[in-house]
Amino acid sequence: MAYLQPLPRDRVSPELQAVYDEIQQAYGMVPNLFKTAAHHPPLLKANWEKVKGIMTGGQLPRPLKESIALLVSKDNGCQYCIRAHTQALKALRVSEAEIEALYQERFEATGYGDKAVTLIRLARWANSAPNDMPGDAFRKAQDAGATEAEIVEALGVMEVFAAFNKFLDAVAVEIDF
Repeated sequence: MAYLQPLPRDRVSPELQAVYDEIQQAYGMVPNLFKTAAHHPPLLKANWEKVKGIMTGGQLPRPLKESIALLVSKDNGCQYCIRAHTQALKALRVSEAEIEALYQERFEATGYGDKAVTLIRLARWANSAPNDMPGDAFRKAQDAGATEAEIVEALGVMEVFAAFNKFLDAVAVEIDF
């Protein structure tokens, strides 16, 4: 059971209702993640702006970003985000077989090239052991064709969803996907 209840639309200010409207338009729903963050309006607004910027902007393709978010969430054991990003990948027409290959770390079966696989590995390493990154990790990403902007973008996906993983699990937000 959730420690904090998600705030429905009728219990938030008109300013937050506008944020809910944007989220609804983007996802077809307002996930409990955002409804729970609405207890502290600056957090909801900041989180939504960050999600919009990192997931809809940038140079990396959306399925790659969802894959990074999924695997970071898997590494962190966040069931809410595992479910959310699995659904997002399905909505992006990623096959069940490719999603299963991601879970099993059989990247050759996902259709991702060297650059994407290197960025996935870099983001997961940064999530799991940021103080123990191999010295050549960034060079390997660049050798695979990743630009510095793409490396930062991949790490940005990790950063956003690692934080969401902790928030969601700490508050025990109910899975609504």
